[in-house]
Amino acid sequence: MPISRRSVLVGSAGLAAGALAMRAGSAAAAAPTDLRIDTHQIEVYGKSATRYRVFQPDGTLGLFLDEGDAFFVRLTNDLKVPTLVHWHGMTEPWRQDGVPYLSNEPLEPGGSAEYLFSAMPPGTRWMHSHFGLQEQDLLAAPLIIRERAAIGAGLQEVVVLLEDFSFTPPEEIFKALRSAKPDMGDTDASKGPDLNDVTYGAFLANERTLDDPDVIAVEPNAEVRLRIINASTSSNYWIDLGHLEGRLVAVDGNPIEPMAVRRIPLAVAQRADVILRVPSGQAAPVLARAEGRAMQSGVILRPTGADVSKISVKTDTETPRVTLEQELHLVPKSPLARRPVDRVVPVALTGQMMGYVWNMPINGLVGMPAEAARGERIEISFENRTGMSHPMHLHGHLFQIVEIDGKRFSGAIRDTILVTPGTRVTVALDADNPGLWAFHCHNLYHLAAGMFSTLTYRGFA
Repeated sequence: MPISRRSVLVGSAGLAAGALAMRAGSAAAAAPTDLRIDTHQIEVYGKSATRYRVFQPDGTLGLFLDEGDAFFVRLTNDLKVPTLVHWHGMTEPWRQDGVPYLSNEPLEPGGSAEYLFSAMPPGTRWMHSHFGLQEQDLLAAPLIIRERAAIGAGLQEVVVLLEDFSFTPPEEIFKALRSAKPDMGDTDASKGPDLNDVTYGAFLANERTLDDPDVIAVEPNAEVRLRIINASTSSNYWIDLGHLEGRLVAVDGNPIEPMAVRRIPLAVAQRADVILRVPSGQAAPVLARAEGRAMQSGVILRPTGADVSKISVKTDTETPRVTLEQELHLVPKSPLARRPVDRVVPVALTGQMMGYVWNMPINGLVGMPAEAARGERIEISFENRTGMSHPMHLHGHLFQIVEIDGKRFSGAIRDTILVTPGTRVTVALDADNPGLWAFHCHNLYHLAAGMFSTLTYRGFA
């Protein structure tokens, strides 16, 4: 049944007790925050383009909350087409997850819906459309829940939203990908890696290219907390801090033991929080070099009085593949408790360029869901049999990386993990959020071509 133009409360069953609990904790807002979806104009290389945005009435893009707040939002669709927004990295009730026809009906033009749940977990999250290919048209925005520790530190915070851009409509991109390519065959790992299957005209940071970058004023010699979000649909990056050394303090919004870094691999949908001290007298570029391309994006941190030099959108050489080497060294602040594994779910990542078909058979069966029972410790084992990397994301849950190619370790807590060609990656999670959850590759075109499934709890309805 389509959602009417009047506002509705999404997933109202069972919310009363939760709402009362939040109010008892003084977390619920007196009125919802208004988020609206519409179009606006951006400029890329001097050419105007109409793209989507999610914004508040005061012009703020996305949503910024503090730890302990309620997530109380009224989302309104001011577009002329249906849409819906997913709250990426949150552990909300599944009926408020924002996946069309799975957790919610789409929002029709002029329609609105209200969302109310605990804003958990804190950290750098984001939001994006899960309707068709709208994400490619930049329907994405930050969703930041500032941690108490970050608030207490008092550092300036800078959000960097990375996106890949094309003047070609996404439907045309997808149609071209699905056209038969007899010379390409299967993309299996034995035939060598394939870095990209979409050609982009530009890469954006905060909706700007490096020929007209976002220049952000910072205090000289002061530390800044960068919250970097890869909201691209099909592009991985190496984040390059140049001659400066930062401290990586969180991945996918989840705290890790600080790690000294100058370069950070960032797959589609992943995030990285970096604390960086910017010396006086010199602007500091934070660059995102696109994997497999001689192109880059980024922002400029400018201390008072510093000159800003011109930086090219092109690089001298192609950026190498994003790897999992750094993943082996990330140590979570709060790992999962040790306990026996109740269920192992094997997931094969398969596909072919002929006809552009991608799949993720679970337990050897295409189209079947992964199953869970509440309270289980589950391990999901991804085996990538293709020549492309796949950023795998599970809605409504966080998981811990526990194995890469047979090497067991206590890795980072994430919601998205890159599975590189020919690699096996295992993640562990506690089944503590019953529902019917989307489970997919976060490369938008792989998802649209079939690399999508669900995690289904037994008896949750």
